[in-house]
Amino acid sequence: MRMLMLLSGFIAVEASPLCAQYEFRTGHPDGIGKFYMGREIAHTMSAAHADWLDRPERQREEKPDRMLARMRIEPTDRIADVGCGTGFHAIRMARSAAEGHVYAVDVQQVMLDSVRTRARREGLGNVSALLGNDTLTGLPIGGIDKVLLVDVYHELAYPFEIMTDLVASLAPDGEVVLVEYRGEHDWVPIKPHHRMTKAQCIRELKAVGLELHRQWGGLPWQHFLVFRKA
Repeated sequence: MRMLMLLSGFIAVEASPLCAQYEFRTGHPDGIGKFYMGREIAHTMSAAHADWLDRPERQREEKPDRMLARMRIEPTDRIADVGCGTGFHAIRMARSAAEGHVYAVDVQQVMLDSVRTRARREGLGNVSALLGNDTLTGLPIGGIDKVLLVDVYHELAYPFEIMTDLVASLAPDGEVVLVEYRGEHDWVPIKPHHRMTKAQCIRELKAVGLELHRQWGGLPWQHFLVFRKA
């Protein structure tokens, strides 16, 4: 870490081995005091609040079945659900990719235990649970057709490093599907630190060599953005 002197005092700047620059300063209680491209990174949702991920209202608020339909999942697809939580989306995708495979990735073991339980209960043998960390997912290089991140990107402690890892995991025509609550609209009933503007999403993913390929505006509160390698 290096220190930069400003007129107002000191600000800590962390330069990663991959040249991402993070700044540290006093921020909002909903953030971790770490900034990337001007955005304060939000706290990660604890497994203690996992019930919120499976709330009945989620069907109405997020339209998950419509969202997954827009992913255009093929039966043989290899899919990564990054920040999978309890497996809300991973299990659904495993049904659609019955001849493929779903990698459920999370940094909390208790979340992965829940995914395994759900997959076993439904008799799904095409789901693997991977324990990642702040910078690595453990996904196979060049083997993933679709990566899904739902309401998780804004919480990544090292977004540049994780996204670089995900880009390396993509098959030649692989896609990254980013779903985030809209930061442009204050009427979206989610705290500001847990929302992102489309412009910010595009800017941050461009830094790892991804460009917006298509989008869909049919979700009530969220962006649905599909990226491919530039």
